[in-house]
Amino acid sequence: MIYFFFIVLIVYLGVNFYIFKHTSIVFSTGTSVGIILKVLFFVVALSYPLGRIFERVYPSLLPDVLIKIGSFWLGAMLYLTLFFILLNIVHLGFSVFGHGSLISAKSNPELVKRLTIAIYSVTILILLGGYLNALYPRVNRITINTPKSLGKNASLKIAAASDIHLGAVISNGRLERFVRMMNEQNPDIILLAGDVFDEDLGPVIQNDMGKLLSKLSAPLGVYAVTGNHEYIGGVEPAIKYLEEHSVKVLRDSAMATSGNINVIGRDDRQSKIMGGVTRKSLDALVLGIDKSRFTILLDHQPYNLNEAIENGIDLQISGHTHHGQMFPLNFITKAIFEVSRGHKQIENTHFYVSTGFGTWGPPIRIGNRPEIVVFDILSDKK
Repeated sequence: MIYFFFIVLIVYLGVNFYIFKHTSIVFSTGTSVGIILKVLFFVVALSYPLGRIFERVYPSLLPDVLIKIGSFWLGAMLYLTLFFILLNIVHLGFSVFGHGSLISAKSNPELVKRLTIAIYSVTILILLGGYLNALYPRVNRITINTPKSLGKNASLKIAAASDIHLGAVISNGRLERFVRMMNEQNPDIILLAGDVFDEDLGPVIQNDMGKLLSKLSAPLGVYAVTGNHEYIGGVEPAIKYLEEHSVKVLRDSAMATSGNINVIGRDDRQSKIMGGVTRKSLDALVLGIDKSRFTILLDHQPYNLNEAIENGIDLQISGHTHHGQMFPLNFITKAIFEVSRGHKQIENTHFYVSTGFGTWGPPIRIGNRPEIVVFDILSDKK
């Protein structure tokens, strides 16, 4: 695992060096101004990794501030890199036709400086729009008809969400909105499909977010599964905190509730790599359950969808992808996952992959909306 983080750090520093190199023409604007801009660049560029380190060793206001600044910079890194690559391609195109000096820092520094400032300005506008978009989650409603009996009632309402990412960035205000939105749906059951927490539990505990979580209310209960971020921050403390605040964690286990439904919760697929625990196969988890009941599977990462189909799952709820969170990263998640977001029925199994309620890294969404999902399960048996 340490090698993974080392590689990530090298890539992070490499990208920042690339951006710094292309921004340096602005830093040369006057001696004192240039020095101030350079110092500011390095402070902002290093704020995220430093904030995450301080979060664990010195939990206080300082790491929270650094993480928030660094989170916006993560978003800026994406678009600055893309814009500078585009500028390099345009310069290469001019060079091929013998006009490379038109966009050359040596031959035409004033134009390149203006283009650099324009790139930063457009990036800021994009980030601002994405930030505002991330503040306003939607309620997505899905109706599923089933031939199975739902007990005394002919319908079941499920309120579900994934990827809340509670921590230094997604804090009490967003959590309060989340709890209010979920409870307003008057669901029969609430299901959380992983990544309830971002990384370290420190900010969650300091801000007493559990008090808000415990206000989630549904007659059949509130259930969650682990995501990869629970393992990043420490899975055992995360599970303990959830269960102390009225959220039952299904960790490679199945349960039957009234309403004639089964709920199966799988441990996250990163459990082996990050926690040294091999999760059970879905084949093992469905042994002994009554398959005449409507069966719901919570599995944070939507891999190997065929397993749910083969094991007679009626509805699988997942998250993890964020549908890329920021355009054009959605093209990557669409290439990796059979379902990157939304609802898809394959044979008799319904799959839903949520874009998530919160954000990871940048508190920004471009190209998709945060959401909670309400499933109306309707039985054909009266």
